[in-house]
Amino acid sequence: MKIVFVGTPDFAVEPLLKLHEAFPVSAVITQPDRPQGRKGVLTPSPVKETAERLGIPVLQPEKIKNETELLKSLHADIMVTCAYGQILTQEVLDAFPLGVWNIHASLLPAYRGAAPIARALIDGLRETGITIMKTELGLDTGDILLSEKCPIYDSDTLGTLEDRLSRLAAELIVTAAEKIERGELSLKKQGEGFTCKKVCRTEVDFSRTAREVSCLIRGLSPAPFAFATIGGIPLNFWFAEEVPCEIDAPFGTVLSVSPKEGLIVKCGEGAVNILELQPAGGRRMSARDFLNGRKIQAGQRFDKPVL
Repeated sequence: MKIVFVGTPDFAVEPLLKLHEAFPVSAVITQPDRPQGRKGVLTPSPVKETAERLGIPVLQPEKIKNETELLKSLHADIMVTCAYGQILTQEVLDAFPLGVWNIHASLLPAYRGAAPIARALIDGLRETGITIMKTELGLDTGDILLSEKCPIYDSDTLGTLEDRLSRLAAELIVTAAEKIERGELSLKKQGEGFTCKKVCRTEVDFSRTAREVSCLIRGLSPAPFAFATIGGIPLNFWFAEEVPCEIDAPFGTVLSVSPKEGLIVKCGEGAVNILELQPAGGRRMSARDFLNGRKIQAGQRFDKPVL
């Protein structure tokens, strides 16, 4: 069975590697190289770099929907998509005799659309998962072939959870491809679900509960970040945990700046200990290192967010 793999970011790399070990991946399709950094250097996607290392031909159409004849010329049986970032048309779906199959990082029908991993963390879920579905024209509404759960830990960030889900996706797509090749297609229709939007850099509202603040910070780390400003200094937050708090103080108040206790901030309910952060224009550092070099005092208050 010949496979075309379609994907772009780091999340799609492990599925490509595992699939290539088990089946002949005849071509990889990924987004065109994009400018990166302040100098705007054209940079290939992680999937392109991986495919070239494996010796797999790479195609980078600006719009895949305009390349139906090219797709047909690949003579592949199936196409596997994973975080590609373009909408497919019926003509694209029809170019593959055994269908187009998508790796989606949630337990569908929940969290259709963009940023399902970040949204699961931000919403404080205790588990998420991977779904392998047959692609149709609706947004992540196709019939489900396989799904598997994955726990979410209080120590997880967007980065660590993405890594675990990518490895799970790699295992699941190989199993799915084997079933497709054997014709073992027991598909389940999705019920009613909901779609999540893309995430963006977000200012922390410390009037929320400590869990909500912690989940927001972890769900946007290592990018695009949750942030707040204190004393004119904008801070990107890498990691925070909930801590018990019986002190009566306005939300956003700094309760502790000691190297031992860390940077503890009062929330609307409870408090968070911010363990890692990054000043604007600076580097990632522990709260302890940050406090050693800056005069933030207990009793200071983070600026209220601009809503």
